[in-house]
Amino acid sequence: MPSRVCPRPLLVPCLTLTLAVMACQRSPVEPAFQYSSNASSRTGLTALADGVLLGNEAGAVVRLDREGRPVWTARLGREVAAAPALAGDSVIVGTVAGELACLSLLDGKERWRLGGEPPVLTPPVVDDAERTVFLVAPDGAVHALAVDSGQARWKRPAPRAPAMAQPAQAPGAAPVKSLEPQVSVAPALRAAPVVLGDVVVVPLESGLWALDVESGEPRWSRPVTDVVGLDSERDTVFVATRPGQVLALSVKDGGTRWEQRFADGLTGPPARALGALWVGAGPSSLVGLSTAEGREVARVALPSPLVGRVQVGLEDLLLVPTSGREGQLVALRAPGWTPAFTVRADTPLRTRPVVRGARVFVLGLDGRVLAWRLRVPPAP
Repeated sequence: MPSRVCPRPLLVPCLTLTLAVMACQRSPVEPAFQYSSNASSRTGLTALADGVLLGNEAGAVVRLDREGRPVWTARLGREVAAAPALAGDSVIVGTVAGELACLSLLDGKERWRLGGEPPVLTPPVVDDAERTVFLVAPDGAVHALAVDSGQARWKRPAPRAPAMAQPAQAPGAAPVKSLEPQVSVAPALRAAPVVLGDVVVVPLESGLWALDVESGEPRWSRPVTDVVGLDSERDTVFVATRPGQVLALSVKDGGTRWEQRFADGLTGPPARALGALWVGAGPSSLVGLSTAEGREVARVALPSPLVGRVQVGLEDLLLVPTSGREGQLVALRAPGWTPAFTVRADTPLRTRPVVRGARVFVLGLDGRVLAWRLRVPPAP
C-alpha cells in the first residue's frame, strides 16, 4: 500500500545521515587540509597568529593561512634547512649556500639580502627587542646582525682557549672543568641558541657558550657537548644531550641547578609543557621531568622515537610527533598521560606541531603540511 511504501526510500538517507553524525561524534579529529610544498623539508613550522611559515629543500619559503592557502611564496634558490625566524613584521631566513634574507611578513617581498655568509644550518634567533638576529656559523662563530638592515653589530669567533671564569655551582654539585673548545661546530648539529634577556646561550661542538646580547662578550661556558636541544624558563636554561644528560643551568652564571641522566640516551630536544619538561628518551619513550628538581614524573612508550618537540593542544592534551614511517601524532591527556587519540600523517614527523585553537598543524619530512581539527571526546 502507498502508506507503507512511501517511507522506505527515505530510510536509507536518514540512516546514512545518522551514522555519519555518530561517526563524527566518535572521531576525536577530522582533517582540515593538506598542502604540499613540492619538496622535502626539515625546517619545521614557524607559528604565526593566523597560520604558519616553512622552508624546503628547493629554496622556497611559504606562508600559509589558517585554512592552508598560500599567502605568498619567496624563492631563495638553495635549500632552506633551518626554521625562519620572526622579528616583528619581518622574516629572517637563510640557505645552506650562505645567503641570508629579510622578507616582509605581509607579502614576502625582499627587504635585504646578504650573500657570501656562512651556511645557515642552525635556526636564527632574535632578541627580545626584535632588533638583532643571531646566527651560528659552522665554524662556531656567532654573528649578530641588525634586523632592519642586515648590518653586522658584532661577531664573536669560536673560542680557542679557556678564557672565561668558572661558573658558580649549586651546593653539592660536581666542580665544572675548564672549557677547552674546539674550533668547529658539527654541521649536523643544528640545535638552536636561546635568548634569555641580555644573554644568548649557544650550543657548540665543544660545549655551551653564553654571550652578552649587546656586545657579544662571553659570560660563561660549560663543557656540555652533543647537545640535541635547549629550552628555557625565566632564569633557567634546560639542556639535553644525545648521550642522555639533561641539565638545568642558571642563565646568570651557568651553575648547575639539577642534573638527570638516561642510560639509553636522548632522541629529542627538551620542551616545557603542562608543568613538566619533556624529552624523547631511547629507544622510543617520552619522559616528563619536574622543571624544579629534575625528578621523573611521567614515562610513556611511543610507537617510534620522538626527535622533535611536544606541543600543548586544547589545554590538557600533550601532542607528540613521532618519527616513524607512519608519522603518528599521539595525543596524551593530562594529568594521567593516557592516550586520547592517534592520527597518521604517513610521513615522518620530526618537528614540533603548531596549535591554533582547535586546529593542529604538522610538517612532514616530505614537505607536506597537514592540519586537523581536534574533537576530543570527554574524559572517561
